[in-house]
Amino acid sequence: MAGAVIVGAGPGLGQAVAQRFAREGLPITLVSRHKRNLRDVAHSLAHHGVPVVPLQADSTDRTELEAALDEAVDRHGVPEVAVYNAALVRADKVGELSVREHMDAWAVNVIGALHTAARLAPLMAARRSGTFLVTGGMPEPKAQYVSLSLGKSGLRTLVALLEQQYGAAGVHVATVTVDGPVTRGGDFDPDRIAESYWRLHTQPRHLWAQEVLYSGNTPGH
Repeated sequence: MAGAVIVGAGPGLGQAVAQRFAREGLPITLVSRHKRNLRDVAHSLAHHGVPVVPLQADSTDRTELEAALDEAVDRHGVPEVAVYNAALVRADKVGELSVREHMDAWAVNVIGALHTAARLAPLMAARRSGTFLVTGGMPEPKAQYVSLSLGKSGLRTLVALLEQQYGAAGVHVATVTVDGPVTRGGDFDPDRIAESYWRLHTQPRHLWAQEVLYSGNTPGH
């Protein structure tokens, strides 16, 4: 059975999204560069009774990432849904970062998503179905988060480009834009946010949205 691939499977939103799809019986592939994250998230899925494949890979290393994605396809088939949730979140102002630091942030926030889509979206398009979702943020740029603002803007552009290329072939490409810090028990509780990913994945094609803005307990469009 085709399942869900979560790139950036950390203990917060990545885990919540993985749990949400596991609740529906989908096999889960977890991708993270941190062994501890993989272990902890995989453990949290154990009671759902679905196959879970944890794969260690850095989203900025194209060779590692593609090898992990290829293994996910080998193990569970072309995924029904892929979620890119990796991000480099840090406070920085104009002029504070070096060129290398900006490139490192861009590699995580945008290029990793591009390479994930380049590997999986053509396979979904060949099958004529699939969902590719990214975790967005910063609906308005903030001067105290320059690299993240630039990255999330680039991610929205990437989603538009992917929709142009693969939407007509049956691939739903969309962003969940989270307008606040993810914290358990608060307005931006990851379990509540994860519902937006499931709703996007299950939307009828004639109602496909390209973005959901989550600005509190109730998501908007």
